Amino acid sequence: MRPKNGRQSSATDNYRPETNAMIRFGALSAARITPDALLYPCMNEPGASVSAVAARDQARAQAFASAHRIPAVASDYQALINRDDVDAVYIALPINLHLEWTLKALQAGKHVLCEKAIACNEQEARQMAEAAAAAGRVLMEAFHYRYHPLFEEARRIYHSGQLGTIRHINAVFTTAINDPEDIRMNYATAGGVTMDIGCYPLSWIRHLTGAEPEVTAATAITGPDRVDVMLSTELQIDDIAVTTTGDMRPGTRTAAYIEVQGSRGSMRVINPLAPQMGHAIITDIDGEKHTFTTDRRTSYCYQLDAFLAAVTGASPIATGAEDAVRQMALTDACYLAAGLPLRGL
Repeated sequence: MRPKNGRQSSATDNYRPETNAMIRFGALSAARITPDALLYPCMNEPGASVSAVAARDQARAQAFASAHRIPAVASDYQALINRDDVDAVYIALPINLHLEWTLKALQAGKHVLCEKAIACNEQEARQMAEAAAAAGRVLMEAFHYRYHPLFEEARRIYHSGQLGTIRHINAVFTTAINDPEDIRMNYATAGGVTMDIGCYPLSWIRHLTGAEPEVTAATAITGPDRVDVMLSTELQIDDIAVTTTGDMRPGTRTAAYIEVQGSRGSMRVINPLAPQMGHAIITDIDGEKHTFTTDRRTSYCYQLDAFLAAVTGASPIATGAEDAVRQMALTDACYLAAGLPLRGL
């Protein structure tokens, strides 16, 4: 899900560019997620700014730039990539366009922050990772949750041994998509719940455990042709049974959580997706209950911190190019187990 209200409480409706910024972004698309994912975080970050935006509809790009005080509007996607005042490109295009424009940005020497799912399939993700390595540029998949202190605390608890022997993990993300014309309901644009909200539970499992699950079974409900609107999986990590669910059927209630059951107790992570909109980690260990909460700074701000650190060489990123390949390999395996075709083929 791409939250509409994930901004910091101090954010205003207008982005104010920082002229002496270290990393200058170009926004490829005036998508609904762009203000929360890029503009508002840059507003309070002296190390980053947004120089320009491009969109398929020039009038929309102009209106977006005016509303958010972005200095320039590029005539098209390639023109934005070619700009000298753009060091990094943020890509929030339909998934079927991610490969083309990520490769073009990397070939132009730009760093790339690309929305999830990063590609249509593992093969595309591998092409992107190889291009990033060849260009010597950062390619980051925008799994913003991974950089928030809430998820770091969940990881700490999981690996601390406090829960005892881990027996079962369940990860769920559900929310309604009621518009049948939404691009996420279109196979041609790499639609499907597992490409959108369903990729989060898979990523949560991978990054919580630090392991790559094996898919043992998957069940899907399709809406439009070849488009999964619900997909549940049964995974295995050594002796740990893992289940995930992604559901975007009309009328579905929104829920996002992780449940871990161990021999000594349990952990429930409420809203690992966007902790700024409310969250908690609730543990029950040896009969003692504890609730953990942390700050409300947005996950997107933490993501920007991580991206800038990677670009400047200060630290590696958890959701970089090679991780994206592994994420898409798991996604492909889920589709195949459910009897559905891979996206992009």
